[in-house]
Order: sequence, then C-alpha cells, then structure tokens
Amino acid sequence: MRQVGSLNHSRWECKYHVVFIPKYRKKAIFGQIRRDLGEVLRRLAEQRESRIEEGHLMPDHVHMMISIPPKHAVSQVIGYIKGKSAIYIARRYSERRRNFVGQHFWARGYFVSTVGRDEEVIRAYIRHQENEDRRMDQLKLM
Repeated sequence: MRQVGSLNHSRWECKYHVVFIPKYRKKAIFGQIRRDLGEVLRRLAEQRESRIEEGHLMPDHVHMMISIPPKHAVSQVIGYIKGKSAIYIARRYSERRRNFVGQHFWARGYFVSTVGRDEEVIRAYIRHQENEDRRMDQLKLM
C-alpha cells in the first residue's frame, strides 16, 4: 500500500500517527457526531492536500494515520483539522447539546509520531483499538 507523493521537485512519503481528544476527555464522539465526523475530517485533510490513510473514532479520542506533504507543517494541518471540525460540530450540534461551548470541542494539543517502517503495525493498532479498549475494561472489572 505504499503510495509515494510527488511535488514539483520532490517525491515524498510522510505519514504520521496522530491522536487527539475532546476537551476534558469527555466521551463526546458517539451517535450522529461519530457518523458525520469521519467524513468531515477526511474533507478537511484534503483541503490541506493531505490524506487520512487510516482512522478510527473512539468515544473519547481520535486515532488517525495521515499523509501530509513536506511543504505543510504537521502542526498547521492538525490545527486546521481540529479548528474547522470544532466549528462544524458547534454549528451543527450546539442547538441540541449545550455542553459544546462555542468552538471549543477539542482539547489543546495532540500526540504525533512518524510512521516510518511500522506502517502495518500502526494500521492494525488503529483498526483494533476499540476492541483492545473493551478488553482492557473487562480486565478492570475482574
């Protein structure tokens, strides 16, 4: 699944594993928000010439593997995605839910790691994150 990007004077393959959370780590990503948010995040990434290769929305965090061209800073792309998606959520759902204060849906900051040679391992981790969280919750109950 290696896909090398191309700019005028360079060929590139820059992929990042990114995780970010809703403010106060609230379990706010569920129902209709969860169904809409995946498409919104993909469209916002495309507006910054980036592509979400793999992603999974958990109730209290977002995992994604995103491909970002080297001409864009990771912080600018993630900041753009978080900012614009927060505005979308506030406009679409603020009437129904009062705990979305303004456009402050996401917490400040994020985790980012370069993918490198571990691409398949990270893809599998993102795909199976929800099952692993359930398994860990079951172990806590014992």
